[in-house]
Amino acid sequence: MALNPPPSAEVDPNAVISIRGLTKSFGDLDVLRGVDLDVQKAENVVVLGRSGSGKSVLIKIVVGLLVQDAGDVTVFGQHVHQLKRKDLDGMRRRVGFSFQHSALYDSMNVEQNLEFPLRMNTKGLSQGEVHDRIRDALEAVGLAGSLKQMPSELSGGQRKRIGIARTLILRPEIMLYDEPTAGLDPITSGEINDLINQVQENYHTSSIIITHDLTCARHTGDRVAMLLDGRVLRIGSFDDVFDTDDPRIKSFHDYNFTRRDSP
Repeated sequence: MALNPPPSAEVDPNAVISIRGLTKSFGDLDVLRGVDLDVQKAENVVVLGRSGSGKSVLIKIVVGLLVQDAGDVTVFGQHVHQLKRKDLDGMRRRVGFSFQHSALYDSMNVEQNLEFPLRMNTKGLSQGEVHDRIRDALEAVGLAGSLKQMPSELSGGQRKRIGIARTLILRPEIMLYDEPTAGLDPITSGEINDLINQVQENYHTSSIIITHDLTCARHTGDRVAMLLDGRVLRIGSFDDVFDTDDPRIKSFHDYNFTRRDSP
């Protein structure tokens, strides 16, 4: 199967997220140098790249945490950099952001960690409705019995799951995952990959998954975008992206699947 052609200069009206010509520099460091990318409804798109390649910068621009130097990002058909504060907050409530380190409040138990964003962002819910939403979110990530546990009592994989549950409790239409398997052992990483796919299936989310983990990319991505030198160099299925003689891409693949497993 051939690689998908790069997006055209025009915004795709059917895309949930559409990125065109995105550039971002920090001083003399050019991080993004003209990124084009679309995410369709209920699609998982993995953005692969080495550490420091601008992957996390990309999704921070998508939700307006950073402002690009040039180019355009539309989310739900809205130009993010043009949104006023109230409209930007409204857009963000439809987007779930799963942080690399889960970002749980250490002083709150699991139930309180989930209740806090729900109370902050959803008005008029009864205590019974809040309880049901918390229960549903924890069941979705397989940790229904963890209500009273503190973050310090959870494993790394459990903290990742609770972080995802805290995002799901607001029922987002888009999920942004920042290095979801970072720091996890292979078995727990596989469980998180399965959870990402379950979230897509059960909640019909559109997702960008930022990672340098090729196993995560292969198992979760409907499409994979290879970010190199500040641009999306190749995009398509996992196998198509790595069906190339480009030494930059081959070395990235071999480091993950050959050198990592060497004695």
